[in-house]
Amino acid sequence: MSAYPTAVVPHENIDREASAVHAWRVSQLTRLGLDLHAAEIVADRVDWHAVAKLVRHGCPVSLAVAIVE
Repeated sequence: MSAYPTAVVPHENIDREASAVHAWRVSQLTRLGLDLHAAEIVADRVDWHAVAKLVRHGCPVSLAVAIVE
């Protein structure tokens, strides 16, 4: 048994956080040039940092997403 109390986080807070993170990832991907619909679909499946690195090196964003995915 842990000496530290365990924090109980309501599901609403977790859902809200997950939603905020998803929205932030979508915004990062759209800033890179991916259309909103595609960004919504892949936001939780790709590492946007890896996508950004490829785009900075001249790779088209849709190809970068396909490579990272």
